[in-house]
Amino acid sequence: MAGNSQRRGRRLTPKAGAPKGSGGKNRDALAGRGRTLPADERPWHKAYSGTEKLPQRTAWKQDKERRAAAEEGRAPKIGQPGTKDTTWGKGSRAGVPFKGGKGKAAPGRGGPRVAPGRKANPAKDSPELLVGRNPVLESLRAQVPATALYTAQGIDIDDRVKEIVRTAADRGIAILEVSRAELDRMTGGVLHQGVGLQVPPFAYEPFEDMVAASLEQAAPLLVALDGVTDPRNLGAVIRSAAAFGAQGVFVPERRAAGITATAWRTSAGAAARVPVAQVTNLTRSLKACKDAGFVVVGLDADGETDLYDLEAAVGPLIVVVGSEGRGLSRLVGETCDLTVSIPMVSDVESLNASVAAAVTLAEVARRRAVQA
Repeated sequence: MAGNSQRRGRRLTPKAGAPKGSGGKNRDALAGRGRTLPADERPWHKAYSGTEKLPQRTAWKQDKERRAAAEEGRAPKIGQPGTKDTTWGKGSRAGVPFKGGKGKAAPGRGGPRVAPGRKANPAKDSPELLVGRNPVLESLRAQVPATALYTAQGIDIDDRVKEIVRTAADRGIAILEVSRAELDRMTGGVLHQGVGLQVPPFAYEPFEDMVAASLEQAAPLLVALDGVTDPRNLGAVIRSAAAFGAQGVFVPERRAAGITATAWRTSAGAAARVPVAQVTNLTRSLKACKDAGFVVVGLDADGETDLYDLEAAVGPLIVVVGSEGRGLSRLVGETCDLTVSIPMVSDVESLNASVAAAVTLAEVARRRAVQA
C-alpha cells in the first residue's frame, strides 16, 4: 500500500538472519591456549597410551572396545597405557639421530603436554618449576637442589604425594599450598598433577677452573657438546660423564641446551656432582684445551678412526658430541684432532646423541682401566 514505507515500526533490516559461521571468533579464542593433544595423550580418550594413572572411565571405554572388537573379529582400536611418557617435558624424541653426530632426524612429537592456558616465558636466570608427581619425586630422591614445593589445594593424595611432602620436609624445603588455578598459572599450562618443585638457576662452573681442575687428575677427561638443543640429551650426557669418570662438561651459551629443570631430572642428580661450564665460543675453547695438552676427538658417523682403535683414549682427552640433527659443525670438526666413528653391526641409521656419548665414554673408561 502506498505510504507504508513511512510507517512507524517498519523493518529496517532484511528478514534473513545473520550468515552462518563464527567469523573466526572460535579460532581467535584458541590463540595462546597451547597445542591440541593427540589422542594417545588424552587421558579421557580410548586411544590413551600415557604413563599416568588410567582414569576409570577410560579403562571402561577400552574394555568396551575390546569386547566389541572380539565380537566383530577385528583388532581393538585402543591405546597401550604405559608406553608413552606423558609426565613432563618434550614429547618422545625416539629416533632422534646420532651416529657420531650425522643423519636425518626422524619426525618426533616435540612439545610438552599442555592444558588450556597461557604459556609462560620465564627469564633466563629465574627459578624453574619441575612438575609432575614422578619427576618431582625422582628429583627429590636424587637430591636436586630445590627452594620450594608447591602443592595444589584439594590434591588427591597417593603414596607418591606422601613421599614428596615427607622428603621435602626432611630436607627443609618450604612447602606451599596454592590454588589449582594459581599452579596452572605458574606452570604456564603444563599438566602438573598438583605438584611443582621450584629449582634455582643453575650455577655454571668457570671454564678455566674446570680445565685446570681436570688437568690435576691422573686421567683428564672432558666432554663438549656442539649444538645439542634437547635438555634431556644434555642431562643424559652429564649422567654418563659422571658414570665414566669425566671431570666436566661444557656447552656453548647460544643455540644449545642449558641446565633446566628437565636436564636436572634427566641427569638424576649428576648435574650436582659434575661441573658444567658455558663458553662463548666453542671452537676457541677447544683450541685453548689443545694448547693445554688435550687431544680433541669429535664423534662423526664418517670419522676417520674407529672407536675401538682410539689410542688417544688413555691420555688427556676431550670428547666432542655433535647436535641431534646435523652433527658436528664445520668449524668444530676442523678443530678436532681426530674424528671417531662408532662401529655398528646392524642397519640402524644412527644413535641418539646421549647414547653415542655414553658408548664412547664407556670405551674410554675400559681402555684406561686396562692401561692402569
